[in-house]
Amino acid sequence: MIGFVKALVIVLIGLVPALGADPAVVKSTYAKENVPLQLDPASPFWSAALSISMEQDSFGKVVPRYRTEVRTRWTKDNLYFLFICPYEQLHLKPDPKTHQETNELWNWDVAEVFIGSDFADIKRYKEFEVSPQGEWIDLDVNLHNPHHEDGWTWNSGFQVLAKIDHPSHVWYGAMRIPWSTI
Repeated sequence: MIGFVKALVIVLIGLVPALGADPAVVKSTYAKENVPLQLDPASPFWSAALSISMEQDSFGKVVPRYRTEVRTRWTKDNLYFLFICPYEQLHLKPDPKTHQETNELWNWDVAEVFIGSDFADIKRYKEFEVSPQGEWIDLDVNLHNPHHEDGWTWNSGFQVLAKIDHPSHVWYGAMRIPWSTI
């Protein structure tokens, strides 16, 4: 959809060393302890993380005013993401429900993480999404299955947190994904 940018991070578990020092590789910073989700980029947890910026729309066109910042950390138990997403106008789902999964959330503004582990089979991956309103969905995608859309019923146990800073035209989203589910 033109007019908004979706934040997208692709993680290939176990393949980062093989990729070398590619600038497109996202480096996650280790943390000794798990923490509750938080949205403040200046917090000790998030300020210790490296950040990357994404500024392309879904067609690959550079849109600098939508430069999304992504930070990531990991512990022995969880993988964390923080998204800092500037916007001019948000494309939000009416009547959000944050106590249950929102199927087809990708039709609205979201930050997404795709996690795969096998370059030989890129049709198998996990997908995690958070909206500016705190809606969420996690999917176990297997495009080999005739009914792969059933993957949205999977429950990873991941957690999300989000808020919209209307005066600054920025929304924040955070995820905590248990390693045990991926």
